[in-house]
Amino acid sequence: MDAMVEATATRQATVLVVEDEETLLFTVARNLKKEGYRVLTASRGDDGLALARSENPDVIVLDVMLPGVDGMQICRLLRRNTQVPIIMLTALGGEGDRVAGLDTGADDYLVKPFGMRELLARVRALLRRMHTEAPAAEPETTLVSGDLTIDRARREVRKDGAVLHLKPKEYELLLFFVQNPRKVFSREQILDEVWGYDFDGGPRTVDVHVRWLRQKVEEDDAHPQRIRTVRGSGYLFEG
Repeated sequence: MDAMVEATATRQATVLVVEDEETLLFTVARNLKKEGYRVLTASRGDDGLALARSENPDVIVLDVMLPGVDGMQICRLLRRNTQVPIIMLTALGGEGDRVAGLDTGADDYLVKPFGMRELLARVRALLRRMHTEAPAAEPETTLVSGDLTIDRARREVRKDGAVLHLKPKEYELLLFFVQNPRKVFSREQILDEVWGYDFDGGPRTVDVHVRWLRQKVEEDDAHPQRIRTVRGSGYLFEG
């Protein structure tokens, strides 16, 4: 199946599906369209990468094993200049495989075979997190922690005045830390607070995202002073 664009009359958001298994591609696209999304599809990695760059989708559902360019490489290339949420699909379900997907910059991970309701729920969750506004009950839209400034209305973080390019989950993790300074949180507590109780990933997910965040907010991420590891307990944000 060639790369193509399918649109629905009512646009909630645009979802790009890159999957070389034709039946699965058709089924996923059909169910997304039923939900009201504008759907872009590609069965080759190079076609999917071109669509991602030209169409700027709101979410990408990306298979790992693809002809042309594999999903891991696509994810790495996209992360150079976009923070679009990416759900990786794979037949490989080991922890190492999931961590490898997260290490490339993916936001979520589904192992085949998966339930269509679960995929749709994860797409909705990523879209909610992308477009959630600051609660009206909290008047403070700008938070400051040392040389970090968080503009909650714009979901923008600056360090010494320079904009940091954070993935959606990195932003939410940093916001959680800044709002809860000098408190120790276990990995399980952080998963519940940042990813939600319905997230079925393991504590390693927290470690991966903390590592990415340290690379952006610490002066020396090899010797972090801001996000500290508390041995046997979890993490503490010094502020």
